[in-house]
Amino acid sequence: MFSVGIVGTGSYVPENVTTNEDIAKIVDTNDEWITSRTGIKERHFAPQDMPVSELCYQAGLRALEDAKVAPEDVDLVIVATITPDYAFPATACLVADRLGAKNAAAFDLEAGCTGFIYGVATASQFVATGMYKTALVIGGETMSKILNWEDRSTCILFGDGAGAAVLQAVAEDSGFLSFELGSDGSGGKLLSQPAGGSRNPTSLETVEKRLHTVHMAGNEVYKFAVRIMGEVAVKALEKASLTQEDVDILIPHQANMRIVDAAVKRLGISSDKVIINLNKYGNMSAASIPVALDECSKEGRIKEGDTILMVGFGTGLTWGACVLRWTKAGLKV
Repeated sequence: MFSVGIVGTGSYVPENVTTNEDIAKIVDTNDEWITSRTGIKERHFAPQDMPVSELCYQAGLRALEDAKVAPEDVDLVIVATITPDYAFPATACLVADRLGAKNAAAFDLEAGCTGFIYGVATASQFVATGMYKTALVIGGETMSKILNWEDRSTCILFGDGAGAAVLQAVAEDSGFLSFELGSDGSGGKLLSQPAGGSRNPTSLETVEKRLHTVHMAGNEVYKFAVRIMGEVAVKALEKASLTQEDVDILIPHQANMRIVDAAVKRLGISSDKVIINLNKYGNMSAASIPVALDECSKEGRIKEGDTILMVGFGTGLTWGACVLRWTKAGLKV
């Protein structure tokens, strides 16, 4: 079994920036209300004719360039998303084709905002066993396309973007040290898109009732998130035989500043180790963690050998965390 790490990262957000003042022109809210409750100041929205595959392609291209990997050398492409181009074919297949990854297997993975962590946990198994040498994992969303612009409790929260990571074998004692994943389907209805699947197929009624948009029980999701973020992070650290004091960088899911602050306080990790970009992007669901990771890497905040803790939660309900000892030096295997 090989140790597996991230040897390249990339990200992409649409050019269009929508501020809190812009949102206030659409729904009854204001900058102070949004900022004080969420920490979000602005977010990026894709044009109506830009599918999530475009965002994923751009992020994937940048990650391959960063890793110095040719598209034809990619063995596996996983796209984590809840806003795919189509119900089928898989967005990953479209992205692999666009990238020129003609030798890659490809599939989508749906775990909501925890999608990227589920994705790297899945891809790392293929590389660890030697079945594949190079995997590309992308978390991408166009949340703006499934928002109800009359519901101020949800439409203020989300943004669009994509982040990507290239996984390869790395030196022993480097790369991923542990994963911790979980789910509780009994809470599935707390955060959902009620229509469009086989339970509630698309009809005039489902469209009129706005059942194809995000529906969220905010208070219940908040309580769940604050509890589970700390719990799953501690479990992942314990699996790696580490403690909170060993963490150099914490990258939490960028959902809401109140949730992040509460989780960080529970963990007892210094705030200067926490990566925050939700003020610029809002909640990008599966894209939040990989975009933050890429920005952190590009800004030089991560050093060789640093211990990174990534933790998230999402619809499902799902949650996950992973511990990563940073190196971008892939092995020739």
